Amino acid sequence: MISTKPTKGDLLVAEPSIIGDLSFNRSIVLLTDHSDEGSIGFILNKPLDYTINDLIPEIETAFKVYNGGPVEQDNLYFIHKVPELIPNSIEISLGIYWGGDFAEVSKLITEGKISEKDIKFFLGYSGWETNQLENELKSNSWVVTKNIYKKSIIEKDYEFFWKEKMVEFGGDYSIWSNAPENPSYN
Repeated sequence: MISTKPTKGDLLVAEPSIIGDLSFNRSIVLLTDHSDEGSIGFILNKPLDYTINDLIPEIETAFKVYNGGPVEQDNLYFIHKVPELIPNSIEISLGIYWGGDFAEVSKLITEGKISEKDIKFFLGYSGWETNQLENELKSNSWVVTKNIYKKSIIEKDYEFFWKEKMVEFGGDYSIWSNAPENPSYN
């Protein structure tokens, strides 16, 4: 379902028109906070060439790390769906949580008690100041849609996620689903 007013827990789907934006081209952002002061979210479908083990050697697992956005890319963030295991988590919506006790996360991963289907890691986040996101929506940079996947969005295969959303939106968006990521390659 497409809407025009974003709320916490919604998805922002990049319009095909923002092709030149390296951070947000073909991105899908989970809004983790949205208020009069601004908005925060994480790009879900931009995996990096890092694993959590590359960044934190003590965690001996190859969980993927994603580019969460252009803000504070030297900081590691995470969303998850296991608040009963991770103290101090903040609910975003629909059973999805943000942050929590990282020492406990490290221990749980090492003990095999949480998997990549439970948690996603990001370097950086996407942030908008007061009215910035609303202005981007007015200039048709994003389509706001409800998170129909609820907490299972954490385990979603993101490789073709943007393309799937274009097909789902239909109309002129369907044409973009098969276009190359960089039209000059056509």
